[in-house]
Amino acid sequence: MEQQEQSKMQPYAESMRYLNNAEETLQKAVKEDGYYKDRKYVRAACGIAYLGVLEALDTWLQMRGVPALSKKQRKSIEFYTAQIAKLDGKLSIELHTAYRVLHIEGYYDGVQYAKTIRSGFDVAYNIIARIKPAVPEEELQQYLATYPKKKTPLWRQFYSFLFL
Repeated sequence: MEQQEQSKMQPYAESMRYLNNAEETLQKAVKEDGYYKDRKYVRAACGIAYLGVLEALDTWLQMRGVPALSKKQRKSIEFYTAQIAKLDGKLSIELHTAYRVLHIEGYYDGVQYAKTIRSGFDVAYNIIARIKPAVPEEELQQYLATYPKKKTPLWRQFYSFLFL
């Protein structure tokens, strides 16, 4: 059990990283009178949040033994809804909401009504919470604080050195 919980640390952290980035992007849209003023940032934030949901769903499906598609095959919303509907009705409803609000209304249509966008983000957090590892909160927070552990690419280090 401990091994399975540890294996969820990285996917959970990655999904949360997407949502944190989406929240930061959404703040740039500036909310006024219940609407976001800048449609571009709303669309970007919703797209980023939706990708975080997909990251979490991939992990959730993998944990349930659903075989992964090959790297060359793109997963469609139909793939996700079919697989999830077989396993969890509530998650199926949450996926539908995230898809409609974040992907269609937020990303494609650029809806700027703040309550609509917030409802999509709330559902995204609910979906990601399904893969949250059952480890002590201090351990999880410490892991999240050090994630991502990616090093700065050498070319970026060189570039920053040149233009200090």
